[in-house]
Amino acid sequence: MDQAKSNKLARLSRGLFPLIALSIVVFNPVNTTPEINRMIAAVVLMAGWWISEAVPIAITSLLPLVLFPLFGIMNGGTTAEQYFNDIIFLFMGGFILSLAMEKWDLHLKIAFRTLLLFGSKPYRILLGFMVTSSILSMWMSNTATAILMLPIAISVIRELEHLHGKEKMKRFKIGILLGIAYACSIGGITTLIGTPPNLALVAIFSNLYPEAEALSFSTWFIFALPVYIILLSTASVVLYYIFKPKFETVGTFRKYVRTEYQKMGRSTSEQKIIMGIFLTFALLLITRNDLNIIDFTLPGWSNLFKTPSFIKDGTVAISLAILLFVIPSVNKKGQQLMDWETSLKLPWEIILLFGGGFALARASVESGLTLWIGEGLTQYAGIPPLFFIGINTFLMAFLTEFTSNVSTTQILLPVVSAMSDSLMINPKFLMIPVTMASSLAFMLPIATPPNAIVFGSGLLHIKDMILPGFILNILGIVVVTLAMYLWGMNLFEIDLAVFPEWAQR
Repeated sequence: MDQAKSNKLARLSRGLFPLIALSIVVFNPVNTTPEINRMIAAVVLMAGWWISEAVPIAITSLLPLVLFPLFGIMNGGTTAEQYFNDIIFLFMGGFILSLAMEKWDLHLKIAFRTLLLFGSKPYRILLGFMVTSSILSMWMSNTATAILMLPIAISVIRELEHLHGKEKMKRFKIGILLGIAYACSIGGITTLIGTPPNLALVAIFSNLYPEAEALSFSTWFIFALPVYIILLSTASVVLYYIFKPKFETVGTFRKYVRTEYQKMGRSTSEQKIIMGIFLTFALLLITRNDLNIIDFTLPGWSNLFKTPSFIKDGTVAISLAILLFVIPSVNKKGQQLMDWETSLKLPWEIILLFGGGFALARASVESGLTLWIGEGLTQYAGIPPLFFIGINTFLMAFLTEFTSNVSTTQILLPVVSAMSDSLMINPKFLMIPVTMASSLAFMLPIATPPNAIVFGSGLLHIKDMILPGFILNILGIVVVTLAMYLWGMNLFEIDLAVFPEWAQR
């Protein structure tokens, strides 16, 4: 969609969706209670403005603070509380750590060092970029990772064109760029802080089911890691054979990467300290709760404290983020590893988007909308649950080709929750795959920020993305569906014959 059409749609949407919402409030077209009717109007307005970006996404996310109290859905204090919680602080702490890595060029060091581990054959070059991008995206913003990797990729592409000619690199350079974009999305699903939809799930799940045990970092990682390995390895093969180069070896590639790596010099004291904090961060998150591996249980470190349940992933993230502001720089006297000016780069629009989605989920329960949707879905109770995973992940994966995956996740998760209630099955069984599917949009530039960033390089066209993107969309849907059915049910303690007490309301 070009800029002129986008502006025209935005102008139209600014007036159209408020009129639709007002009509719903006045005429009650679905003939339900006043609270549910007004909640539907609020959802329509927010979804319309989020999808069309009629106003900035962060501003749309503030609508609950106005609409819910005025509509009599939820009081202003309760609504405001949804905008800052443990999940948001986990995101903030993780992002501050990634900003510290960028400040001291640790991310570049990791990128070139990882590329050095791979050989000089074309497939290994492609895999090197994808592994590097995906690992960084597990801990950094997918957008930031794509922005980081793009100039590195372009410089490598230029070097390969110099060695083998532009004609032989014409297709392969597309594969490299798409490999970075796809790897960022695939890597993001692996950890709870890797991509915003994952964090949205944790908070919305906690809001909808306050008596349930929260989704933990370690359990999610163990579940998502095989999905990551399957998708990344398959994506690399798909891209390689679709964009296979016309040469077999690149003898000087390793020399080029080593030269770039050596230009950065030896690791500084700051890089070593931040790397140590980063590894500590990952280790503490993974081992906070008990790890159940087959018949063996590794106790979590939170059990060392009097009240383990008081300690959340956000506690860990903020503790280490604060530490970055305390530890002094070795080489730059008077400075700390992190400073307030750098931290101002926090993506506040995403934080507000989280808050708006969390408020939407809480209000869906308070107004009775979730229960009303669930009752309407009881007619499908006889259909096998696995079918619902497949159809829901399919719809999410293709819907987010055209919409923001964060806002779409926040809109649909309460609906999926209601579906789980009506089917009398554990909500995790549907909500987790649907959330993962929101990161599996590979076909269009507008689907994800990494897609848009590599497309913006001007080195590929939309038609180059359609075939590999479609193949990976379908593959991702199948893998995520089977992952939940084959090992996710055991990890998340899901028994399809038992509707958990914490989900009964």
